Amino acid sequence: MPIPLVNSIASWFLKKRIHQMELFIKYPHEVQQELLKNLIVKARHTEIGKKYDFTGIRDYETFASRLPIQDYEDYKDNIERSRRGENNIFWPTPIKWFAKSSGTTSDKSKFIPVSEDSLEDCHYAAGKDMLCMYLNNNPQSQLFTGKSLRLGGSKEIYRNNGTSYGDLSAILIDNMPFWAEFSSTPSNEVSLMNDWEVKMQAIVDETIKEKVTSLAGVPSWMLVLLNNVLETTGKHNLFEVWPSLEVYFHGGVSFDPYAPQYQKILPKEDFRFYEIYNASEGFFACQDQNDSKDLLLLLDYGVFYEFIPMDTYNSPDQKVIPLSEVETGVNYAVIITTNAGLWRYRIGDTVRFTSTSPYRIKVSGRTKHHINVFGEELIIENAETALKKASLVTNCEIMDYTVAPIFMEGKEKGAHEWIIEFKTSPKDLELFSTQLDLALQEVNSDYEAKRYNNMTLNMPRIHKAREKLFYDWLKKNDKLGGQHKIPRLSNSRKYVEELLEMG
Repeated sequence: MPIPLVNSIASWFLKKRIHQMELFIKYPHEVQQELLKNLIVKARHTEIGKKYDFTGIRDYETFASRLPIQDYEDYKDNIERSRRGENNIFWPTPIKWFAKSSGTTSDKSKFIPVSEDSLEDCHYAAGKDMLCMYLNNNPQSQLFTGKSLRLGGSKEIYRNNGTSYGDLSAILIDNMPFWAEFSSTPSNEVSLMNDWEVKMQAIVDETIKEKVTSLAGVPSWMLVLLNNVLETTGKHNLFEVWPSLEVYFHGGVSFDPYAPQYQKILPKEDFRFYEIYNASEGFFACQDQNDSKDLLLLLDYGVFYEFIPMDTYNSPDQKVIPLSEVETGVNYAVIITTNAGLWRYRIGDTVRFTSTSPYRIKVSGRTKHHINVFGEELIIENAETALKKASLVTNCEIMDYTVAPIFMEGKEKGAHEWIIEFKTSPKDLELFSTQLDLALQEVNSDYEAKRYNNMTLNMPRIHKAREKLFYDWLKKNDKLGGQHKIPRLSNSRKYVEELLEMG
């Protein structure tokens, strides 16, 4: 079949989904309530279903009153039983796959259940709809005349007791339908290689020979790959390697710190950047407009959403609300119930709604990745907005960063200690520090109050990291590639101390 015809047929097939998406946009609460009802009915004969008498749940209020909010620690024992091959614990169909992600306080790794339902009706369905939204907004797209360069995790699939675990991206690649494999590069064999550094060069060698029309992966690791592509080919920008490249689908970490570097190697005004919000637990949201950074919350993918306003989070007055009660501009912790058997599960992310008709969000950070040692309530969104402003004023580019508190000692005030790896360093680090401090005060009134006359906080202390410091730290901790990322903000000095020791 001629390639232009393949492109036309694929585009037509994907665009058909737009009408179904319009349904959950028009009737979001009805779709969510029906979804919750279906999840409860399907799981009523599981151990969890019997424990909480799912057969007697008729509405959201009963559901919320019977089932507690849960963390991974609460789920761990049941997940371990499921990994050993026991069935019908928290979901009625056998769980064959577990997505391995970064650990908790007491465990090196978490193993998130991935059911057939979640694989097909959430992860893959949302991936198709991501393409659907892009094609609907860009009718002249030639996406399917070439291939998508996907950058997944470097962990292979480990098999045990009839179940498998590995990086989510490895599970998706290992089980993807033939049409997705046909339209992707590199090959599955290269994608699932275990040694990240060997794999990186193998991807470069394989993909520079292909016609690549799109990119998909985490911004930090994709940038490493793309710079290797330019170094290997001797080209100045990516369009000299792949002239038909038209879009980059990215997620996993904030794109803002990397945007200037991507614009340099992708110097076309009409090149598209599309953000997605997915995790081991599910695929939650996707950019649905060309020129907007807001993400459309996906409401019919087997995920029922609840939210905790962060000003009540983990307090005696903690309030949990359904989607119908959210407001714009408020920072919320996300609670999910899924078609993989996670019931009222706290995923650790925070979001802020920018619109309630339709429901669009921005990912604002992590419930654990913030600094609130001095009452300053600094979140990742604040930090990255301030870094962007300081970078513009001082004409520098940032690769990676992490922040920790300097604790008060005696009469000495506290402060924030930043380790920043620059792509292009500021000529005056002291000016950068001043601009960062002013920008933080501008975006966070609690930080501003603590900085007033150095009342509680002194000026931030900034260290310019040596080249590849963060890369070496990730390598040392066996965290190269995939969904692994630098911890941005922490109330602990653990990461900062390790990095300073290596620097």
